[in-house]
Amino acid sequence: MLFSSDVFILAFLPVTLALYYLLAGSRQARILFLIAASLVYYGYWDVRFVPLLVGLALVNWGLAQAYAKGHGRALLSFGVAINIAALGFFKYTNFLLANIYDAFGHAPPYLDIILPLGISFFIFQKISYLLDLRRGDKHIYNLADYCLFVFFFPQLIAGPIVRHNEIIPQFDLDPRRPEMWENLGRGGFLFVIGLMKKVAIADSLAPGINGLFAKAGILPLNAAEAWIAAIGFGMQVYFDFSGYTDMARGLARMFGFTLPVNFTAPYRSSSIREFWHRWHITLSRFLGDYIFEPLAIELRHWGNAGLIAAFMATFLISGLWHGAAWTFVAWGALHGVALSVNAVWSRAKLKMPWVLGWASTMLFLVVGWVLFRAADFGTAWHMLGSMTGLNGIGRARIENQNVLYIALAVALIGPTSQEAAFESLRPRPVLAVAAGAALVFCLLAIGGRLQNEFIYFHF
Repeated sequence: MLFSSDVFILAFLPVTLALYYLLAGSRQARILFLIAASLVYYGYWDVRFVPLLVGLALVNWGLAQAYAKGHGRALLSFGVAINIAALGFFKYTNFLLANIYDAFGHAPPYLDIILPLGISFFIFQKISYLLDLRRGDKHIYNLADYCLFVFFFPQLIAGPIVRHNEIIPQFDLDPRRPEMWENLGRGGFLFVIGLMKKVAIADSLAPGINGLFAKAGILPLNAAEAWIAAIGFGMQVYFDFSGYTDMARGLARMFGFTLPVNFTAPYRSSSIREFWHRWHITLSRFLGDYIFEPLAIELRHWGNAGLIAAFMATFLISGLWHGAAWTFVAWGALHGVALSVNAVWSRAKLKMPWVLGWASTMLFLVVGWVLFRAADFGTAWHMLGSMTGLNGIGRARIENQNVLYIALAVALIGPTSQEAAFESLRPRPVLAVAAGAALVFCLLAIGGRLQNEFIYFHF
């Protein structure tokens, strides 16, 4: 059930909101209802994986309870290992087998393992809680609160990656508190902004961009085609994922909860470090807190070499997290190198004009997106060769090309969606009419073409 589907917008959401507010007077009733609604939402995709989702939650909660009773931190490490093993089995088994068999010159077997939707995201939430307990956090929750923390449907499939201490304390807040109507209005407005990002921009760009990358795997592209494919994918993945996040945060606000910001105009960054402070912020925070910082502290006596090693390890893991393919690992390594250079540059107190920093960062990102999107190294190599003019300059025209220009303008200038929904805009009838018209437009577009899943659902 996509957020950008008619069944979600016209059926699941209004019914769930109405019943939630009818039960709002009882904390226990509204919590249990949201847990049930979230399981229905997840089960709509594939009910076979609901037991996995529930089972992992019960195991992790049980280990936290045992730890609270004095059974030692080894239980928490065991819990982290269980979570990593589950993620590894579903996401990396075939990748690992393929590489092992290829190394010995044999055709690898292929196991028909279906990747549970959102497993990377809800596994990371469980791991972060266990690691926080290992570090001395004292928060031990009852079963219902813990389950809603990991099941809450707006952030269940593709984040933001929410920490327990960011969301669970909000469960005590009465949804019908004085700001209820503002939460509903601003949350609904942010949801519509995200829906427009997904339907009007990302999905409109998808056919042309997908066509060019498919062509690059067979025939050489000219430079214009290669650049428009690379830049277009950068816009597609941004509006697709930030659109999802806007919808998730908007939905949560409609239920009276605030989820962390995940994007703040990343394409306005003047360095790769700044980019990762603006792009998929909750993942950057997770990797920084639980992988990079412990490694950097452990290797601090190595100086710059230790810092570089910490960056490389962190972003190799980040690349592999994004996908079980060597192209993703290479993409992560590329970002690890760039962040290492950025860090050494900053330590040397070197400066660069903002415009030059921005231009070099954007060029790096566009080249990196080729590795991220290409089906294999061959396609990526052909695409990068074409971008250098190896196959001629040529001309390019893709479906809905004007949408690309709009996407570039929105990404580079103007307020962010968060600023628009929660800071700059004031309640006005004209805004309500505009939001309603945008919602109708999106529903008509949804009904008139094949829906595209969110790109990050595959991660």
